[in-house]
Amino acid sequence: MTGHPAYGVVRPVTPVASVLLEDNPGSMTLDGTNTWLLRAPGADASIVVDPGYEDVEHLTRVADAGRVALIVVTHGHPDHVQGAPWLAERTGAPVRAFDPALCSGAAPLTDGETLAEAGLEVRVLHTPGHTDDSVCLAVTGEQGGAVLTGDTILGRGTTVISALGPYLATLRTLVALPAGTVALPGHGQELPDVAAVAAEYLAHREQRLDQVRAALVELGPDATARQVVELVYADVDRSLWGPAEWSVRAQLDYLRS
Repeated sequence: MTGHPAYGVVRPVTPVASVLLEDNPGSMTLDGTNTWLLRAPGADASIVVDPGYEDVEHLTRVADAGRVALIVVTHGHPDHVQGAPWLAERTGAPVRAFDPALCSGAAPLTDGETLAEAGLEVRVLHTPGHTDDSVCLAVTGEQGGAVLTGDTILGRGTTVISALGPYLATLRTLVALPAGTVALPGHGQELPDVAAVAAEYLAHREQRLDQVRAALVELGPDATARQVVELVYADVDRSLWGPAEWSVRAQLDYLRS
């Protein structure tokens, strides 16, 4: 896999998926938000996944890349969905998401449904854990072998979670996908085998749970998430302690439930 090009360049990744990287790098967004353009060879329109922030320069490039049949957002965080209304107004395309509040001109996504657009069949997988409304999108058919993972799986590192039990179930769903299914994440580089990465994530979460259990033994059962972070993540850059605290809070809720 090659590295990301300059911002604003449409980069083909698979026969049906190209990425346009938004210029919004950061500790949570990595290189920036990956806006995905899905279109079968010969199709006259695309599905746009995760338009990003309301960044008019970026969104104009998305609109100029060709006719848009449908806009889909993987979850409700602003770096994925904020630009969807602008793009919908510009292109006339409906917006679909699992959360009805994010939709425009179309019904919410449902788990297991198939989107038949842009010459493709794209299966919706409800994959909560990062957020309650997170979805992954599996491109099926002879041009398939790819799944858009939003922030459920990132191109590098691990993601922040809001609920551990659902997230572990989500990872098991992704582990069951066919070997060699390419992961097309919301941030970072594409990955060659989503099932293998999901298995690594599962092992990492189990390791972290063991560390949190040990921290509660040392600190006491009523320790706060911040206290656990200061112990478990002592060797991690402090700029990442805030996001780590969100994940630890989810782990504590899971253990205490």
